[in-house]
Amino acid sequence: MKKDKWGYGIHPDRQIDLDNANLSLLELVRQSEPSYNLCIACGSCAATCTAGNLTTISLRRINIYLQRGMIKELREEIRRCMLCGKCYLACPRGVNTRHVIIAIHEALKATGYEEL
Repeated sequence: MKKDKWGYGIHPDRQIDLDNANLSLLELVRQSEPSYNLCIACGSCAATCTAGNLTTISLRRINIYLQRGMIKELREEIRRCMLCGKCYLACPRGVNTRHVIIAIHEALKATGYEEL
């Protein structure tokens, strides 16, 4: 019997090695916007995102990419942000999410990752 008839397959490894992840962008963003450290990942920002209704942007995903050092994915995700500020208004912890996005753009420029 063929293996493909059983419905099993081998998926690529999705583990993230946090010990070897590039967290330089995370540190630059934390220095530039100290309120980022107050984020509890509640999702209020993602729920109110105007661009989220029109595109696939998710501020929670941006947060995950930044904390895991996933620079390529982060670059693609932040390009969808319209900087409208609704996420900042919805944040119960007062994280200046607009400035976090701007800080990520600046950190990408400073580290040379924007051109990749």
